[in-house]
Amino acid sequence: MRLIVLFLLVFLTGCGQLISSAKRDFAEDLASTIMEQEDPETVKQAIPAYLILISSLIRGDENNIDLLISGSKLYGAYASVFVDDADRKRILANQSFNYASRAVCLKKKAACSYATASYYEFEQILAMFKKRDASLLFALGAAWAGQVQANGSDWNAVADLPKVKATIARVLVLDESVANGDAHVYMAVMQSFLPPAMGGKPELAKQHFERALEISDGSNLMALLLYAEKYARLVFDKELHDKLLKQLLDYEIDISEKTLINTIAKSRAKILLEESDDYF
Repeated sequence: MRLIVLFLLVFLTGCGQLISSAKRDFAEDLASTIMEQEDPETVKQAIPAYLILISSLIRGDENNIDLLISGSKLYGAYASVFVDDADRKRILANQSFNYASRAVCLKKKAACSYATASYYEFEQILAMFKKRDASLLFALGAAWAGQVQANGSDWNAVADLPKVKATIARVLVLDESVANGDAHVYMAVMQSFLPPAMGGKPELAKQHFERALEISDGSNLMALLLYAEKYARLVFDKELHDKLLKQLLDYEIDISEKTLINTIAKSRAKILLEESDDYF
């Protein structure tokens, strides 16, 4: 009888792990399939149903870190790219941040208090993360940045910006190649929030944009787009602005996990280039 009970326990544990793994694989495949689409409008109409689906998967497997990260990325991408309504964007960005936060807490229990920790304590928490944690930490930083942006009128959210920058900075120390150089793009955008006269550091932003393009071998089209929009426009460099956008528009998009975001970048680049003469 003891052997039978032991067998059943092992069997049920194995089944649970198998189901959990299947959910994770499904979420990853779903996210990859979405990112490989060439028609943004189709994705825009389809994603809301997938958001509910992935939330239901997470509800049934709340301790699945990979599933939480997939959910965070999907909610964050939809909020930042397809949603214009401020209230909806805030709700979706908050959910993205919630999932990423839960994943980090599950990975490292000592990190659960990061949101309320002092800046010094927060730095000690970041130091616990190693190179193998770079993707997880970047997911948190990206979701956090999206949450701060979506809650721009809330000074409590904006006050978290130094922690967001510190999180991305730690990712760059651990593995700057994460997400095809996107950690550098996030840092660059944060460094170009303000013009130099108001304390901004656009030259640091430029360095990060250049490094992102170097890491991606020029394939990170969102880096090109934001380099033009956030840096070149900030410093009123029309020549650089137009050069970057033309380089982006000349890029031949292939089918990969960057297809969707690169297609969106091309669409936005065309608009910015058409507006160039009026802006400068």
